[in-house]
Amino acid sequence: MSDLPEFIKHLYEKYRDFDNGSLASYIPELTKANPNWFAISIVTKEGEIFEVGDIREHFTIQSISKVFVYGMALEDCDRETLLEKIGVEPTGDPFNSVIRLDENSKRPDNPMVNAGAIATAGLIQGANGTEKLNRLLAMFRRYIGHDVFIDAPVFMSERATGHRNRALANLLLNFGIIENNIDEILDLYFQQCSLVVNCHDLAVMAATLANRGINPITNKQAVKSCYVRDILSVMHTCGMYNYAGEWAYRVGIPAKSGVSGGIIGVIPDKAGIAVFSPLIDNRGNSVRGIKVFEDLSDEFDLHLFDSPLEKCSFLEISKNKKDVIPGLINDGLKV
Repeated sequence: MSDLPEFIKHLYEKYRDFDNGSLASYIPELTKANPNWFAISIVTKEGEIFEVGDIREHFTIQSISKVFVYGMALEDCDRETLLEKIGVEPTGDPFNSVIRLDENSKRPDNPMVNAGAIATAGLIQGANGTEKLNRLLAMFRRYIGHDVFIDAPVFMSERATGHRNRALANLLLNFGIIENNIDEILDLYFQQCSLVVNCHDLAVMAATLANRGINPITNKQAVKSCYVRDILSVMHTCGMYNYAGEWAYRVGIPAKSGVSGGIIGVIPDKAGIAVFSPLIDNRGNSVRGIKVFEDLSDEFDLHLFDSPLEKCSFLEISKNKKDVIPGLINDGLKV
């Protein structure tokens, strides 16, 4: 990692004047962001921190929240119950499209699009909306390591203009995916998206997932380790909206973006990466963020399939126990 601090400084200088994209406008409050904000933060599983740029600039988490609320729903309901309500298939559709429900199950395709995220919010346990919100904030506090709060103007802006999300919720109600309390579920969803974070916070959250659910700064468990696999799986296949396939091809790490300009990436058992820049493309992904992740992946061989095959523990076990697999010959796995 000795070259990492200099390399992220190089990336910051390389892309700070890259002004493609535009501010998110469908939520009026997001248009108030400064298009020049730009930050890169990396936190390792050991708690090492490498950062550059507008690290402490606050913004709302938006769709990145879906990752962590999904983890909470897994703990509240378990894996199989969630699969009955929400699928795990990538859609190829925009994140806020009117849902293409499965013909048989009537489920949203995955928890990273708005329909699936609203269904996920409907599964969070609590006696009422206040208790559910307090549980949600406590969960985010475990990931981040300090108290968190909701940006009230952004929440009210989302609530006042969220007609498409309200339509999605009514469709979900029609198919029995959520219960009758639509307003409470939508409020919780809008509130989770309005959580205030900075780039450093996002990197710590990503590093917590890289560290099997344990916050590397506080050493507190944020989510049960058995569910980290589920979270990273849907991030890898569905986390970058309808850019997910190309992201998996070019960058090759589990990631999630938000329309306020944040992107998180998780290198399992290594580190969490966050980039913040509010200029987004027509898919809702930070244009500077994509460039930074592409360069980081290329420079440090971060793509999941860059790992040398000869280092695979499965092959080591196989080589040491050839007699266990009938037909295995000494010079490889040929049968």
